Amino acid sequence: MTPVVPALRAGTEPVCAESSGTVRFREPSSRSPSSDARSSIRRSTTWRQLTVTLSILLLLALTACGGGDEPPAATQSSTPGTETSSTAEPDPEAAAQAAREAQVDAVLGGLDRRRQIAQLFVVGVPVNNPSGAAVPLIQETGVGGIFLHGRSAMAATDLAAATAGWPELTPGLRPWVAVDQEGGEVQTLSGPGFDELPPAVEQGALPPDQLAAVADGLGASLASAGINLDLAPVVDVVPAGTEQRNEPIGVFGRQYGSTAAAVVPAAGAVVDGLAAHGVTATIKHFPGLGRVEGNTDDVSGVTDTVTTRDDEQVAAFGTLAGSASAPFVMTSSATYTLIDPTAPAAFSPVVVTDLLRGQLGFDGVVISDDLGAAEAVQDIRPGDRAVRFLAAGGTLVLTVTAAVLPAMIDGVLARAEADPAFSAQVDAAVRTALLAKAERGLLG
Repeated sequence: MTPVVPALRAGTEPVCAESSGTVRFREPSSRSPSSDARSSIRRSTTWRQLTVTLSILLLLALTACGGGDEPPAATQSSTPGTETSSTAEPDPEAAAQAAREAQVDAVLGGLDRRRQIAQLFVVGVPVNNPSGAAVPLIQETGVGGIFLHGRSAMAATDLAAATAGWPELTPGLRPWVAVDQEGGEVQTLSGPGFDELPPAVEQGALPPDQLAAVADGLGASLASAGINLDLAPVVDVVPAGTEQRNEPIGVFGRQYGSTAAAVVPAAGAVVDGLAAHGVTATIKHFPGLGRVEGNTDDVSGVTDTVTTRDDEQVAAFGTLAGSASAPFVMTSSATYTLIDPTAPAAFSPVVVTDLLRGQLGFDGVVISDDLGAAEAVQDIRPGDRAVRFLAAGGTLVLTVTAAVLPAMIDGVLARAEADPAFSAQVDAAVRTALLAKAERGLLG
């Protein structure tokens, strides 16, 4: 800003005030006027000279008061939004992720290699006698989770009492406690505290608010019993008119609709209802069992000759896998000839790594369908089943029967010791599994 210079009267003298940076003016002493003309001319001339001189002196005085040759400092604007901070704002999510990574590192530091690998297994125990079988699996073997299989009329409060002590068996490393609670004929728990659920095909026909209420009740009941992982909902798309030929899904009404457009919002409501109560959902059976005829639980060689990488079934999984509720994805044990004709989906790097993780961008937990008792895998040795699933890009091996667990762990351990590339895959799977626990408060 240009300083405003007060108008000078002839005869004033500038004086610099150092303490304030201002200029004061002192009046000169008065003179007696002359009466002759020459004196008048000389006086007039003298005044003009004095005025010029005073102007020069004023400019010098202002320069001196300004503190030398340095220009005035710029003033920072106070207009909102125009200030630039020299320090970047902290990223809360990045800080939370760093904390979770640190938790995982701390846990890994306390586990030997065998117990690290054991974290990659979810193992079945009878739901009517959960603690008898679960306690040694958790405490002695250090498995990642327990799957309660069968059917039970046990009250939610009794089941909660049975599972309450399991976290203390491995302090700082709580297990997954899983059930199959879909509805209809696939409902593990039906005792007091658990609502009777309609089959998925009926759930999918409910108005959205009613389905949301059913899903919320499902999540609340499971959480009250100590369950933190539900192997539901089914995302398989069974085309209309083919239900009775589709043995694993359509025959039992396990599908939420006959199109992906119907399945996605309905299954998504279940995923969110479970997550609202701290229960992780599992969308299944990738890349879809809606077009097969045989049931992989009962027969081998089940094949899908229709589904492609760009099928609506596949797209439905991709949409739901990206949900903020972070569900797990369960693979199918069928073979998909138009995607990878060389191996069942659970053992196919093309299906798990290229399609699910690559094309669809899923980086979370991939869990197998049953690799213990299912007929589809009985011609493969137990250890090889676990190795092939992890090598394909999987994370958690589900086995309904605990009898094959030692052979599975031995097989993974031996392959990891002999194959550095596979060992790195195992390391990545263990970290993914433990990060999922950290995100859900199961570590520490």
